[in-house]
Amino acid sequence: MSIQVVFFGGFLASQPNVDLWKASAENLCPGVKYDAFPFPAHTASDDVSAVKGFEDKFDGVINNIQSFAADQLFIVGHSSGCAIANSLNSRLKGDHSKITLVDLDGFAPRADQIKDSTVQAWSAEGAGGKGRSLRWAAGHRIYPAPLATQTWSLHFSLVNSAATDAITQDNYKDTGYAGCVANLYWLP
Repeated sequence: MSIQVVFFGGFLASQPNVDLWKASAENLCPGVKYDAFPFPAHTASDDVSAVKGFEDKFDGVINNIQSFAADQLFIVGHSSGCAIANSLNSRLKGDHSKITLVDLDGFAPRADQIKDSTVQAWSAEGAGGKGRSLRWAAGHRIYPAPLATQTWSLHFSLVNSAATDAITQDNYKDTGYAGCVANLYWLP
C-alpha cells in the first residue's frame, strides 16, 4: 500500500525547518512519500492570510498528489499551517475516503473542508498532565509529550518529539525544529 504525506509547517516555519522534519520522517518511516512545505513568507498567522499566501502553490501540490495517486493520503498541518492543509483538502476532487486530514494544534477544518475525509485533531499534554499545548482543545486526541511541559514546547512536540522546554514563545522560530525527530504519532 502506498502512502503519501503532505506536510505544512506553521507560522514562520522555513524551508530548512520543514526539510529537517522531512529528513527525519523519511529516516523513521521509509517507504512513505513525504512532501513538506514552509509557511508562506511575509504572511500573517491567521487562517485567511495563510491560505492567501499559499494560493499560487495549490495547483502544483494538487498535481503532485494526483500524479502519485497514493492508496492513502495524509494532509498534515501544524499550527497556522492547518489552514493551508484544510484548504488543500477542500480543493481536491474525487473520492476523499482515503484521505486523512491531520490538524496538529491548529485551525480545525470547517464542515465544507472535510468532505468525506477522516479528521485527526491533536493537542499535546506534558507528562502526568503537566501543561497543555498552545491550541489545546477538549475533544482533540492528546499526544503525551515525553520531554515538554510548557505551552510552546508542547505545541512543537506535535511535529518534533524531541521538543523540550527550551522552546519558548521568544525562540520557537530557531528552536522548534532543532534536533528534529519527526513526530509521526498519527501515522499508522
